[in-house]
Amino acid sequence: MGTETSSFETSEMLATFLASTPLLSESWRLCNISNTSTPRGFLAEQIGDVGYIAFSGIQTVGNSEEPSCRNLVPLMESDGNALFIALHRLNEGEEPVMVHAGLLQLFLSMHSSTSFQNQMLALKEKSKSIVITGHSLGGTIATLCTLWLLSYFQSISSPLQVLCITFGSPMLGNESLSKAVLRERWGGNFCNVVSKHDIMPRMLFAPQASFTQLHFLLQYWHLSMNCPRFGMLAQLHDEDKAEIFRLVLCHLEVIAQAGEEVAKSLFWPLGSYLFCSEEGAICVDNAVSVIKMMHLLLMTGCPYSCVEDHLKYGDYVEKVSLQYLNQESFMQADIPESSYESGVAISLQSLGIYSQETVARPVKDCLKTARRMGLRPNLNAAKLAVSLAKINPYRAQIEWYKASCDESDDHMGYYDCFKLRDNSKKGAKVNMNRHKLASFWNNVIKMLDNNELPYDFNRRAKWVNTSQFYKLLVEPLDIAEYYRTGMHRDKGHYLKHGRERRYEIFDRWWRERKVSVDENNKRSKLASLTQDSCFWARVEEAREWLDNIRSESDPRKLAFLWENINAFEKYARKLVDNMEVSRDVLLKNSSYNLWVEEWSKLKSQLKKFSPQFPDYVNGEVVP
Repeated sequence: MGTETSSFETSEMLATFLASTPLLSESWRLCNISNTSTPRGFLAEQIGDVGYIAFSGIQTVGNSEEPSCRNLVPLMESDGNALFIALHRLNEGEEPVMVHAGLLQLFLSMHSSTSFQNQMLALKEKSKSIVITGHSLGGTIATLCTLWLLSYFQSISSPLQVLCITFGSPMLGNESLSKAVLRERWGGNFCNVVSKHDIMPRMLFAPQASFTQLHFLLQYWHLSMNCPRFGMLAQLHDEDKAEIFRLVLCHLEVIAQAGEEVAKSLFWPLGSYLFCSEEGAICVDNAVSVIKMMHLLLMTGCPYSCVEDHLKYGDYVEKVSLQYLNQESFMQADIPESSYESGVAISLQSLGIYSQETVARPVKDCLKTARRMGLRPNLNAAKLAVSLAKINPYRAQIEWYKASCDESDDHMGYYDCFKLRDNSKKGAKVNMNRHKLASFWNNVIKMLDNNELPYDFNRRAKWVNTSQFYKLLVEPLDIAEYYRTGMHRDKGHYLKHGRERRYEIFDRWWRERKVSVDENNKRSKLASLTQDSCFWARVEEAREWLDNIRSESDPRKLAFLWENINAFEKYARKLVDNMEVSRDVLLKNSSYNLWVEEWSKLKSQLKKFSPQFPDYVNGEVVP
């Protein structure tokens, strides 16, 4: 978003969207049905071209009095079937992605069931978009289900859209999980509806071992969800409610007061939070601001409301409509002068705290903080655009270097000239420019990882195209330097052991871009840059295979080498036939052309002595 909109104004767009479509009301309707008719399960329903799956809030997570009930476990170690593979990637020094152990097991057991698989298959076949929803504990299962679907759809490049809407859901995982979701640009796929006093979404901020009343609280909620009058059967006393309220409020205050510093909390918000009250709702998507809002709003509650609010989402959903924006009014004397202050005032009134000065002022400060942090990504993107213009001369110098290499009398081309360069100033300058460009793009990736850039940054054509051009131009130099310095002998070949993470990210940006019609047209001339930036790394591996095949005597290893060489030959020939290589690839003394000559000679020799090589017939390996 290029304009300076405050975070709550942007978030109200989400609130308005949900309130003006059936998504919110239908989601709650199905959650309510699931609570009463499919306890400990889920239900699926198709409404038009939207598929819904709702998880019941009545779930059992082991023995709630055991400390293990609150334990976080590494998602990678618990994800034996790689359901969440997109979340496995970590930056150096980053804590592993952790999720609630009991809730993960609940989802995995549902996912493995035939009923779940069949109903999900039906939804995927019939739907253009899928809404995953859940109340209470069912909300965290819905979140896990959404993470699985997003990972799966990403792996198959599916156009299906997924939205997760939870009601009064507890936290699921740690800050690394939240960062991983933002890194995948999935933050907008999660909307957590939280009533302003509901203690359940705040519960895991407090050490669960501090109170023994949790078992009776969950029992009360579960009985009430199934049938309101059943709640009286639970042994939950006013003293228990008061103790839970006090403990959660106390621990939440400590975390909220940490400000923008890294708070020492096991659990961390994920996605957007729609805080609702009797008067309306506002939406906040900054994690630090979400925690502060949870604390400030809970301060206006009491032990009774913090428990009962968890069961009142049906009432709140009815009231979250466009009326809370259009029909609320102020006394003429109270109308703020600026549109920003008016927006703040509407937000405070939507939460029912406009006249409560002790809470209204810190909430206003919280919204201003969210605004400042919401503006920061767009400002950072603008600064990056300026920095990009400053480094473009480095890229231009490398382009000039490539052109001069391709025209040189030694007929080696760009890659081999850089790999075999001497200590000339020209080569040194190109190498220095290579490092400067790498530093710029590594900083871009770091800013993305820290959520310091707009959510759609990786889909903006300018950055997708610029990163792709950089990758095609500079990665061959990285490969040349890798093999020039012998790193392949110490670490292994480039593709598996040397490729930088930024290139893998740029690969994904390019795959996920919108492809124009012109891009599918067949080329009429050679490309200016070879379209596979790792082409030369594959050539280097093929050269080693060719060397090894002359000395290898083990039949099985020989067969493996033949298969690899044949596969590379077909791959390279296809690139050349489709004119997806630059002219330097086909120069007389390029590594690729020399490999082709050696390979042709070897095949000719084998044909002459075919009786000695019974496994090689007509240029192919046979059993």
